[in-house]
Amino acid sequence: MSEKKKTVIRVEDLYKIYRVGESKVRALNGVSFTIEKGEFCAIVGTSGSGKSTLLNMLAGLEKPTKGQIVIAGEHMERKNENQLVKFRREHIGFIFQSFNLLPTMNALENIAMPLTFQGMDKETRLKKAEEVLALVGLTKHKNHKPTQMSGGQQQRVGIARALVVQPEIIFADEPTGNLDSKTSAEVMNLMKKVIKEKNQTLVMVTHDDHLASFADRIFRISDGKIVSIEYGSESGVDHIDTK
Repeated sequence: MSEKKKTVIRVEDLYKIYRVGESKVRALNGVSFTIEKGEFCAIVGTSGSGKSTLLNMLAGLEKPTKGQIVIAGEHMERKNENQLVKFRREHIGFIFQSFNLLPTMNALENIAMPLTFQGMDKETRLKKAEEVLALVGLTKHKNHKPTQMSGGQQQRVGIARALVVQPEIIFADEPTGNLDSKTSAEVMNLMKKVIKEKNQTLVMVTHDDHLASFADRIFRISDGKIVSIEYGSESGVDHIDTK
């Protein structure tokens, strides 16, 4: 099996059922799919479709009611909280809608932050942070605090912070939700370019069809089920295996 075609995420028959009073709400209702190494996948759905629940489960932030989630060969649903924290620290990067930058730190310090949890010395941390800062085109802004940067620049810092731990997988939750359409497109192109260069896997949750079109594959989710899987418009194919 080539590096390109290695399955990095496998989800099988995933259910998440919440009890609301006397009734049961099926947030996820039998979801199955695989994602390969180096792929950029978008999970698209309206509010309440189950997309955020799915992302939380992939990240090990919520436990499934039933089903399997295998990431980088490890079963997420079998791990306890401490094991999940360790796994996330070693394998996963996060990009959020609200940039979540620390206001008292400059761009470089914000990017280096996750490396402190790995026990890395300060000199090495800052060197690695400089490298990813260059990757996202923000070397000139390394000493700027978040308030001295535009929204797009702040999100680039957020992307660099996710990349600095060299994660196999990056989860992005509405990553351009606070940006205008031009800046959003720039950020999406940047994310796409970086993961292709590094052969990393990116899973993005969004309600926006245009943003989803940047992905290699689009998983449409509705009422807790994946209703279709499509190729992003840039790959020149529209629909595949619609159910």
